[in-house]
Amino acid sequence: STPFCLILGEHLRICPQGYTCCTSEMEENFANKSRSEFEAMMKEAGRSVQTILTAQHRGFDSYFQDLLNKSEKALYDAFPSIYGELYTQNMKVFKDLYSELRRYYRGSNINLEEALNEFWTRLLERLFKLMNPQYHITDEYLDCMVKHAEQHRPFGEVPRDLKVKATRAFIAARSYAQGFLVGSDVVKKVSQVSLSHECTRAIMKLMYCPHCRGMSSVKPCNNYCLNVVKGCLANQADLNTEWKYLMDSLAVVADRIDGPYNVDTVIGTIHMRIAEAISNLQENKDSITAKVFQGCGNPKISTKGSSGEDKRRRGKVPLEAKSSAQALEMLVLDAKGNLTALKTYWVTLPGNLCSKKVMASSGADDKCWNGMTKGSYLPEVMGDGLANQINNPEVEVDITKPDMTIRQQIMQLKIMTNRLGNANIGNDVDFQDASDDMSGSGSGDSCPDEVCGKRLSKSPSTRQPETHAIPKQSGHGINGASSTSLPSAFLLLLSVAFIAAQHLWR
Repeated sequence: STPFCLILGEHLRICPQGYTCCTSEMEENFANKSRSEFEAMMKEAGRSVQTILTAQHRGFDSYFQDLLNKSEKALYDAFPSIYGELYTQNMKVFKDLYSELRRYYRGSNINLEEALNEFWTRLLERLFKLMNPQYHITDEYLDCMVKHAEQHRPFGEVPRDLKVKATRAFIAARSYAQGFLVGSDVVKKVSQVSLSHECTRAIMKLMYCPHCRGMSSVKPCNNYCLNVVKGCLANQADLNTEWKYLMDSLAVVADRIDGPYNVDTVIGTIHMRIAEAISNLQENKDSITAKVFQGCGNPKISTKGSSGEDKRRRGKVPLEAKSSAQALEMLVLDAKGNLTALKTYWVTLPGNLCSKKVMASSGADDKCWNGMTKGSYLPEVMGDGLANQINNPEVEVDITKPDMTIRQQIMQLKIMTNRLGNANIGNDVDFQDASDDMSGSGSGDSCPDEVCGKRLSKSPSTRQPETHAIPKQSGHGINGASSTSLPSAFLLLLSVAFIAAQHLWR
């Protein structure tokens, strides 16, 4: 002790009880101060990750919406002069299509394949009437016409081809965009988890007890700091496995978006594919009409008899797609760099906080604060996660009671990783807002390629989107099988029961 610290420290409840500079009130003030400072450090570290993830989301979202807007604008600019009344009398059909595509991308529970099928059906009905204005065509006749015409592929291969490519591109794009938001939301919620009573004491002892011993300039020993912070952030470290899987899955889908499901090519050319389809219909108009009449009978002659088709301009206006492939490539490269950097965030957090925020001394220093005095720190550094804190010398951690807020966030990461795994192979899944989606779970595996999708979705989405299956308990989800606790297992059982009830209600 120093000459300035002449109070006998029997009144101290956290700091060592030798001679001290601190009264009980000062010790309590330091405890409150260390708690608020440490929680602020956690939030600040979390905010930097949130900033990266939301910036990635914003960049991709802006790029994707811009692609869709440009395609729609190109259609509105070119179609009136190419198709005349074929376009002007059917403008709502095109507007509705782009509106549905936007709603789907933003997360509405729309079956994309059904929306595209509906577009082609409505377009065929309208164009068939316009191309045969001399006939009175009823709704019943149109139903028959659609059934017969579809066999003859009136729009050529475009609807089938676009359906395959657009659904894959849209599923990948919206899962990718949502993945960044879910990641950011998980960081926000986990960074706000408050310190336990035991942690408050341990942080105070680490950061401010040197002041009470008159050693305010002595930095904490690095390994001592690591044990305190690893003990206090044990639950947070258990996010590591699922967090890495989410980062990996986002990187894999990024490659899909800039590769086989290329959104630049697919989304940027929707208007061109529609024009191609209408051209196919016009070229085969006579044979398709004859086959429809053969199957459905001749409709009655109309008294109006004006021909919208004849008013159409015959000249073709070239349609172009302005490529932004380079912009997409840069977005994906940037995203993958950031995703790689963030993969180890939860397990490197204690080291980062100790070196950058607590300003601990180097590991070999024997003139650092070791919790009792100035000297070296001898205990070994604990591993990461809750299960590894059983013998933590600095913080008493109950490894049988995981933090339920953090367990919920681990579940959110699994659900999102499963969605990305399905998106990776072009499968759609039910896409509720992630914060409401605790009814089921995604995969507990990394979904590097086709694992998740195959296990959870047997075929592409030619049906209503499906809810999630509960994952196999592979033991890796909470830093090794030994740490799978009763509350965590209970949460999964609740999830199973809830899904079973949902099926019964249906």
